[in-house]
Amino acid sequence: MIDEQAKSSKGSFWKELPILLGVAILVAFLVRQFVVQTFFIPSGSMEHTLDLDDRVLVNKLVYDFRSPERGEIIVFEAPEDWRNKPEHEDYIKRVIGVGGDRVVCCDPQGRIQVNGHPLDEPYIYPGNTPSAHQFNIVVPEGRLWVMGDHRQSSGDSLQHYTSSGQDIEQATIPEDAVVGRAFVLFWPFNRATWLSVPDTFSGVPDPLTSG
Repeated sequence: MIDEQAKSSKGSFWKELPILLGVAILVAFLVRQFVVQTFFIPSGSMEHTLDLDDRVLVNKLVYDFRSPERGEIIVFEAPEDWRNKPEHEDYIKRVIGVGGDRVVCCDPQGRIQVNGHPLDEPYIYPGNTPSAHQFNIVVPEGRLWVMGDHRQSSGDSLQHYTSSGQDIEQATIPEDAVVGRAFVLFWPFNRATWLSVPDTFSGVPDPLTSG
């Protein structure tokens, strides 16, 4: 009786294997579509936080429960006038200002200010300044002001603000265009790290309390 039960169990496994594989594929598909997805970095606009061909994991679920926050690195579907080529849909940048924020460049030390708070940005590409242009904007509600860490090589909010004749709508992206938050650099392994929010953003006040 024991041998027959063992034989029956083995045969059942092979019959169930296609079902198990199908379920695993379905789960992987659902995770990729709705929870976590990998992205590779196609340009140098975020150097050296993220270098060319780095791989990151992106949390696609987090912004279903809250809005993007300052300092986070996000992947978003770029507006058509941002794209170098039509197929270049997904961009990755750092959130500098959210809806209602006043973002100004620059203070006497050359730092960008958000609601009067100067940002210390050690993540900026060596030799870059925080901004090559003076500006003073208020981010529209429901939109984001985003910038690359390699400021001199980034098609970001500042670049589109200056090229569009200071059109704040063209310079910012809608929150609903955000795919998710990049939260870990996992490849190459020797550079693997969590993509946490820099401490400087913790001091930014609410726009209603700024002077």
